Amino acid sequence: MEQAVIAALLLVGLVIGAGVGASYARAKRGWKDYRTVRSSVPGARRTAWAAIRGVAAKLVVIALLLVGAAAYAASGAGQERAGPAPTGTPSPSHRPGR
Repeated sequence: MEQAVIAALLLVGLVIGAGVGASYARAKRGWKDYRTVRSSVPGARRTAWAAIRGVAAKLVVIALLLVGAAAYAASGAGQERAGPAPTGTPSPSHRPGR
């Protein structure tokens, strides 16, 4: 009976030890990954801000073009202005006063 209790305790210890060991290995890998990513963050942050600045500049240019096009259309500068209305000219066959 004593051997069965010892075997059960060893089995429980083995299961608990395997779980703790796996958790420790996972935590160690996570910590190493964290340190690697943390050291690369400043460069990634600069790259992200540069991309955001590029997109913002393009949006500003597009907005200015849209405002300019709307102002141009509102002013009617693209349309030809109508000259004076043509007046009727008498035809040669019609002579007034006869």
